[in-house]
Amino acid sequence: MNNIKKIGLSALAGSLAVTSANAFDYTVSGGATLAYSSVDAPALAESVNGKGIGLATDLTLAGNGELDNGYTVDWFMALDTDGAVSNTSGTLALGMGSLGTLQWNNKFGSKANGIDDVMPAAYNETWDGLSTADSNPSFFGSATSQGSIDYRAPAFEMSGLTANLAFTYDMSANEGPATKGGVGTTSVAGKAVVLELSHESGLSVGAGQEEVDDGGVNGGDEESVTAYIKYAMGPITVGYQEAYQNTGNGGQDLEAEFMGIAYTAGDLSVSYGESTKTSHAIGATTSVDTDLESIQAAYTMGAMTISAAMSETSNVDGTANQNYEENEIAVSFAF
Repeated sequence: MNNIKKIGLSALAGSLAVTSANAFDYTVSGGATLAYSSVDAPALAESVNGKGIGLATDLTLAGNGELDNGYTVDWFMALDTDGAVSNTSGTLALGMGSLGTLQWNNKFGSKANGIDDVMPAAYNETWDGLSTADSNPSFFGSATSQGSIDYRAPAFEMSGLTANLAFTYDMSANEGPATKGGVGTTSVAGKAVVLELSHESGLSVGAGQEEVDDGGVNGGDEESVTAYIKYAMGPITVGYQEAYQNTGNGGQDLEAEFMGIAYTAGDLSVSYGESTKTSHAIGATTSVDTDLESIQAAYTMGAMTISAAMSETSNVDGTANQNYEENEIAVSFAF
């Protein structure tokens, strides 16, 4: 019986593939970024300090089409190469009209992960490029970002207000996606809900909750929440966001705060951003705030963008008086 089911599913998949291939439109785009960076972190390892010129190349493949029943299929894959490191991310979305959208997040792409840090910036987040992962304040949504499924309800619009609601479920939270035909290595499940509201006046707010439940096996239940507010008035956009994590397995609870302001005039953008990550005291471990600041600018000339960022991090990884300074100049090309 199992073999018959497999044959039937394979035949159905093949039929859908043929049908969608005939109606699919494919696009290919890409980009390249050449960046000069310098890091000064006297309290950290010598390998962290220094200067370097790096090249990151991106290739994006996308396809969309319509099935015989009117449903739409959107497929996306990004291939990123940065130095010796290669990353691949991809999603598959099934649009069901008034029933909403189902999206499979192979790597990243979940709605929860998409609101981890939504502050306005000319170039990147305050923590982007930081080589110390423990200082990253954007922890919300990371547990359900890979190998998860989103259900996104149809957008609701009324009197200039647009509401978007999404649910995320991950069968194996806090780990990478399973291979085709494979399974997750843990029984820890994760789920998240995100609600975003935007008004034509320029005001937007959003909030999310993420839970990781290991079924009481290790006592590792975990909960994260975040909320943000942004306002765009002409060329100026300001934002504020908070996040909190009740960490499982008796770990340190985390707290994060973000704020940013950006000004855009034609092809020129400038911004200033701050973020703080707090690992709360537990046992003999003291609580120390990790503070991040970044001043950025970007200028676009057709397919080329020149960007610069001056960033500073205090108390890296929650260690007092351990500082990290980074300056970066980048030239990006889109094709």
